[in-house]
Amino acid sequence: MPRKTKIVATISSLNCSSKFIERLYNAGINVVRLNTAHMTHDDALKVIENTRQVSDKIGILLDTKGPEIRTCDNNKPLSVKYGETIRIKGAPEEKSKGKVICVSYKDFVKDVPVGSSIMIDDGTIALAVMDKDDKYLSCYVENDGVINARKSINIPSVHVKLPALSKKDIGFIEFAADNDLDFIAHSFVRNKNDVIAVQKILNKKKSPIKIIAKIENSQGVENLSEILDHAYGVMIARGDLAVEIPTEQIPLIQKQIVRICIEKRKPVIVATQMLHSMIQSPRPTRAEVSDVANACLDHADALMLSGETASGKYPEMAVRTMARIAQEVEDKTSSYMNVPYTLENKITAYLAKAAVKASLRLNTKAIVADSLTGESIRALAAYRGDNPIYGQIYDERVMRRLSLSFGVFADYIPMNITSQDSLNKSICLLLNDKQFKEDDLIIVLAGSFGIKQGTSYIEISTADNFKKKCI
Repeated sequence: MPRKTKIVATISSLNCSSKFIERLYNAGINVVRLNTAHMTHDDALKVIENTRQVSDKIGILLDTKGPEIRTCDNNKPLSVKYGETIRIKGAPEEKSKGKVICVSYKDFVKDVPVGSSIMIDDGTIALAVMDKDDKYLSCYVENDGVINARKSINIPSVHVKLPALSKKDIGFIEFAADNDLDFIAHSFVRNKNDVIAVQKILNKKKSPIKIIAKIENSQGVENLSEILDHAYGVMIARGDLAVEIPTEQIPLIQKQIVRICIEKRKPVIVATQMLHSMIQSPRPTRAEVSDVANACLDHADALMLSGETASGKYPEMAVRTMARIAQEVEDKTSSYMNVPYTLENKITAYLAKAAVKASLRLNTKAIVADSLTGESIRALAAYRGDNPIYGQIYDERVMRRLSLSFGVFADYIPMNITSQDSLNKSICLLLNDKQFKEDDLIIVLAGSFGIKQGTSYIEISTADNFKKKCI
């Protein structure tokens, strides 16, 4: 069986040749991620062009910075010791110097109360706010370390009033629309309004790009239901999330979010430091292998690599390692999930579940389904059946979107005559390509009343019988 769990790989403009991307594609990546925090438009365009040279099936995901706070530039890093006192100032246009750390949010001092904890660089440095005046927070240093420029700042349990989008974010969203990308992963989504702010820009550009909400703070977890009403999918960004929320709660929160997304037919990506040691080492730690395997056991749609492929020494090996772990879990466990119906089209919802149940009881080898919007394909994927789902898709954009859906292997098929003729021809090509045995049972989920009417029947027969239709 082909691997069903998808892999997202972050690609830097510093290492993005078409040959490099092709090696990663052959190793197992399905989606390329662009981290705009470290990119210009020209940098991103370079990665996009090289990715499209490799395959038209690779989805491209652009990651915004979102409403984040970072340390400002400095002439040299600040070394701090336990017990020292330093000051923090909201001054995005200034540089940090001496014992004063400037941050990128001008109302930082106003919004952060005395008694708060401040975590810098994913919690590497912890500070306690002891006092404040109009300009500065006075902070007690809780551990030794070095505060570098442009590092993340988290204030657990404190809700700052940052705008949903920066000027850079808006520019990159418009850039994504102009270059026909597939997904925008918006960082630090707190509520539905953050998603709506991105959607408004896409609507002005008349862009069909789908929004992935990055859940990486306590507000995002609390407001997950309303966020999912407006987002196409979710990324569980565990780095900042583990700073905002006690670390021991993250595994159960991850499982909860994955389950909710599956029930709502929303793609869900598990991200952050999955194989982090492979940035420097050719082999992962046992803990990392268990982390990847656990995300697969949760039935996440996709797993993400960040520094491992963007700047690591062993990017191809990291992809192959992740692919092997996912394959091992899938081969040794049953992934079926009994999730409730959610689609408005009750016929499609019922037939999708019936097709997956039939595949389990009849030991079929594949499910083939056609779709214009991808809705019926995502309905099939939600049950996490054992069969691969070969989606025959009438829209190239939808084909690429399904690169984030569990167990889906999508091909674009043009509608030259009728949808039924196109589907029959596509099934013939699929049977020849996948080399099924003559007595292998295959399920076809399709419709007889035009593609806009959705699915209306299930057909189950042997590969040999389907091949006879091709003659």
